[in-house]
Amino acid sequence: MPQKIVINAITVPADSGDELARRFAARAGAVDGQEGFEGFELLRPTDDRTTWLVVTRWRDEASFQQWFQSQDFQRGHARPEGAAQPVAMTSEVWNYEVEELPPPGQQA
Repeated sequence: MPQKIVINAITVPADSGDELARRFAARAGAVDGQEGFEGFELLRPTDDRTTWLVVTRWRDEASFQQWFQSQDFQRGHARPEGAAQPVAMTSEVWNYEVEELPPPGQQA
């Protein structure tokens, strides 16, 4: 089964990137124990863009779906009563799978 990659492209106001990073840091490790979870990266833009990328890697689609439909996901993405407003202006989720390429010199 191909590895599942999920990217959440989050656009924030130009002056809100540090707040986005702080909020993710506060939740660091929250998904680490999920079955099939293989990695997480928060990518900060290094140019004039205001879209950050949240990249998660999963063993397979089934592992991602199990987490996505779990109470852990719901709790992790809920805004507690009285919490600050969302930082994101927009969010778009992109789904990919890792394409296995043949070794150099071999045909597919």
